[in-house]
Amino acid sequence: MKARIWMFTGALSLSLGTGVTIAQTSEQLERLAISDAKHLSAASKRALEWPKLSNDWYGEFRETDLKGDFAYQKGIVRRDPSSVLYEDELYHTWYTKSTGPTEGFSNPIKNKVYPWDKSDIWHASSKDGIRWKEDKKPAVVRGKAGSFDDRSVFTPEVLKHEGRYYLVYQTVKHPYIHQVKNQVGIAYADSPYGPWIKHDKPILSPADNGKWLEEGSYSLAAEVQGDFDSHKVHDPYLTFFNGKFHLYYKGERMGEKITFGGREIRHGVATSDSPFGPFVKSKYNPISNSGHEVVIWHYNGGIGSLITTDGPERNTVQWAQDGINFEILAAIRKAPHAMGLVRKNDNSSEPFKIFDWGLTHGYKDWNEQTIRRFDSRQPQKSKRYKN
Repeated sequence: MKARIWMFTGALSLSLGTGVTIAQTSEQLERLAISDAKHLSAASKRALEWPKLSNDWYGEFRETDLKGDFAYQKGIVRRDPSSVLYEDELYHTWYTKSTGPTEGFSNPIKNKVYPWDKSDIWHASSKDGIRWKEDKKPAVVRGKAGSFDDRSVFTPEVLKHEGRYYLVYQTVKHPYIHQVKNQVGIAYADSPYGPWIKHDKPILSPADNGKWLEEGSYSLAAEVQGDFDSHKVHDPYLTFFNGKFHLYYKGERMGEKITFGGREIRHGVATSDSPFGPFVKSKYNPISNSGHEVVIWHYNGGIGSLITTDGPERNTVQWAQDGINFEILAAIRKAPHAMGLVRKNDNSSEPFKIFDWGLTHGYKDWNEQTIRRFDSRQPQKSKRYKN
């Protein structure tokens, strides 16, 4: 591991046992509560390798129920809200909607196997971010029988670019069995209300270098695991960055294992000159070693990422100048699930502004889920925490 080196006038020289000597000031030792520089625990050595971190990216969240069509409705699943766009004095979001009970894989031909199975993508708008009105018909529906998206379309994300709107979303082809390989589709429109025109092919697919131990069975054991995204590509987020379209996504691996008490989930990115592809996966993938839902935003000329739920770096805010090489900025407690960020807060000069408020989803049970609102606060900036 390559250690960072800081040099300061009048610094102490401290060997970290890696063949590298790091210079530190007495002020830094005081900040890290290291009282004996000659006797360093493994924890103190790690702390001395940290960059200078601040509290600017730390905050806390609370969630509240919403009104109108986003209020609880029996037998309805609304989940995975997209980013929130502000257009014509209205807030807009897109989301997964389905009805009926989730019955699992006992009969995957007939049953709804997950809450997001047999879903379409819907749109709703709001004047205040609290009371929401749903359109009378879905924005994007499942494809015709035999198409790559004939079983379900779900988990949408939205991008407005040069006056046009783009929706990217997950797709499943019938039947929805354990070993099914999810893909990413795209649709476009000239208005938030549509009509939405679907691209006839997926724009991103799993890697094809894995091999199931028992093809066509209920088993998820793999003879060859393949790349980090050999089973599924999920949670797409499309943005325009550094002159190219960047498609960030969650990868699920064949033969997935449990690591650090969480699922083996990593994120990747693919780029293209067109929102319709072809998208080329980065040679640096995976670009995270943890995560679940993809939460991405623009900040300070680079890309921010909130890593949640799974893996050794879960519950951290990260940032990359190049959109690939992410560094940890802060730890976050109890971040909302499937966050839909308010896009007018992209590139704010205030680091935590992107989390000011947004949308999430909550479970009543496996059959009924609702879209909710989250708000945040930064306790370290309140008067109580000031010296």
